[in-house]
Amino acid sequence: MDLNGEILSVKSFKEISRAEIIYHIINFGKTVLIATDVYPPPKMAKKLATTLNAKLHHPNRDMSVGSKIELVESFLGEKSSLERSKVVSSELVPQDAHQRDALAAAIRTYKSYEKKLEQIETRCLEVNMSPEDIDLIKRMVIGGTAVSSAIRMVQEMDEETDNIENVEELATDELESSIDSEAVLKLKNRIKAQDNQISNLKSRNKSLEDRIKDYEIEVTKLQEKIDKLHYEYTQDVLLNKELAAKISLIKKLQDNYNEEKALRMELEENLDSLRNIQRIKPTENAIPVKIIETFTRDGIMAACEYWKIKRGDVVLLESSEGGGSQTAVLLIKMGVKAVLIRDKISHHALEEFEKNMVPLLQADNMELKMIDQFAIVNALKLEKEIQRWKEEVESKRIKENSEEILKAFDEYRARRKRSN
Repeated sequence: MDLNGEILSVKSFKEISRAEIIYHIINFGKTVLIATDVYPPPKMAKKLATTLNAKLHHPNRDMSVGSKIELVESFLGEKSSLERSKVVSSELVPQDAHQRDALAAAIRTYKSYEKKLEQIETRCLEVNMSPEDIDLIKRMVIGGTAVSSAIRMVQEMDEETDNIENVEELATDELESSIDSEAVLKLKNRIKAQDNQISNLKSRNKSLEDRIKDYEIEVTKLQEKIDKLHYEYTQDVLLNKELAAKISLIKKLQDNYNEEKALRMELEENLDSLRNIQRIKPTENAIPVKIIETFTRDGIMAACEYWKIKRGDVVLLESSEGGGSQTAVLLIKMGVKAVLIRDKISHHALEEFEKNMVPLLQADNMELKMIDQFAIVNALKLEKEIQRWKEEVESKRIKENSEEILKAFDEYRARRKRSN
């Protein structure tokens, strides 16, 4: 679309390069504005505007389909009513949604400048400016120059051109009247040579403009190549990320494998320990002792699962901390033969073991021997310590009973004295 609101071309392409798009655009002249129908504007539109040295115009938000249809139909209706063309070619009427959206963006942009462009045209016509000068002023104003300044600058350029032409014409007349015909002929030949030089310069200028267009197309191709390389680099980055993720997964699987392997080895050691303890059956000389790490419910349950503690077993508490009457009851219900301890046990647990006559023996007095994950104790030593413990508990009970009897007898005598 030109600056008079005339549609120049409405086309859409499939699989077209940016260079081909630019070549199509510059065939219609200098580009002043690039319009889009979406916000934010696409990267392609930004690159086109930069390459063509044009301003980028876009809406504050995406144009709706309804507004685009209404805008295009209204604009085409106005053009028909103005009878600017009797026959509307297919290149001037949108044939699909893509062409309609592009034309809607152009119309919207033109509408936003329409009043300003009409004002420029009115002021220029008042001072009898040519259509070429009017287009130049429009481009200058869109580029950011004030209307008055643009008109003054173009007028000054026109005046300089007129002065040059008038000087050349006056000089020619004066020369023809004051010098002889031979001198005039020389001057005419010189002017002709200068005209040829000007023609050559114009031709060279046209060639340079064509080269500029070629350079612009080449720049666009190089930009496309850069975009392609950037895309390939991005793909490589994604591939490296995927590779890193797979390496991380492999490492995680390797760690899991190592953990499983360590667990398997531990289980094999436990199995060997169980086999060893099964081979060492209670004899007259040695009895196996199954170890409980902590005197807690969890510690007892873990040992039961590991050692398969059963009635008649001898157990060793590596630590008596945290245990009380409830944890003592767990061992008592299992029917263990004796409980060996390395440190001081709680008073409540001690009472529970003594009440149920489960021997509680100090491990330091048992001459334990460690074999793998369990221990063995001398059978005779164990029986001797169990017997000694039972005697101490019986003696303690007798003493407590005697004290209770004496206490009851004293209370009886005291009541008799009070009654007398």
